[in-house]
Amino acid sequence: MKSLMKIAAAAAVAVVASMASANAAPIRFGMAPEPYPPFASKDASGKWVGWEIELMDAVCKAMNEECKIVETSWDGIIPALQAKQIDVIWSSMSITNERKKVIDFSDKYYNTPTAIIGPKDDKFGVEPDELKGKTIGTQVATVHQNYVEKHFVPAGAKVKTYQTQDEANQDLAAGRVDAVQADAIALDAFLATDQGKACCDKKGNVKEDVEVLGPGVGGGVRKEDTALRDKLNAAIKKVRESGEYDKITKKYFDFDIYGG
Repeated sequence: MKSLMKIAAAAAVAVVASMASANAAPIRFGMAPEPYPPFASKDASGKWVGWEIELMDAVCKAMNEECKIVETSWDGIIPALQAKQIDVIWSSMSITNERKKVIDFSDKYYNTPTAIIGPKDDKFGVEPDELKGKTIGTQVATVHQNYVEKHFVPAGAKVKTYQTQDEANQDLAAGRVDAVQADAIALDAFLATDQGKACCDKKGNVKEDVEVLGPGVGGGVRKEDTALRDKLNAAIKKVRESGEYDKITKKYFDFDIYGG
């Protein structure tokens, strides 16, 4: 009789746990609304697609959690996290010591170089003295803005910031800035477009500065959300070890973007 009661009690607990899981609110993944191919953008139907979207889906499956995307302006994405409007920043945000003063991060899920592009007919490199007198476009509130201000502005360059990376690229194509700095993969995507092919080329990858650029991209979480951070870390690890990470990556890249 006691055995039957134990079995019944265990079954009841399982049902309650299942109901609690089913009724749990989805984890809200904050993403900047502007296109950032090949990591995240919308297709013709308005559906989010891209490498970062597929990885998010795989991570959520590994956590056994329902997730949803909440569009949040880039320059307000950390305040939105702190105000509990979103639960995770999943928008190619670099892990930096400056940001870690106010939020925490999951383990990195990719790490790619930083590059500078410019007009084809203007030959220059990426050393500070080669960018003297030039105006460099960056997206506002990014590690790229910080890098330009630290390394190039003291040598005589100027920085012009934009709300979106696309706006910076458009101004470069129109000749309103002399160069643009951003993630090398995102810039490669622009250079592969008809507009990019016609106007611009890559000038090179900038020198590493881990203090400014960080060790890679991670999911941003509130400092007190340690359980969520740990779940994300376990899920990222599981996706990588299962081979799913490589399977997703091969759809978009012919090299390892996880980095060393």
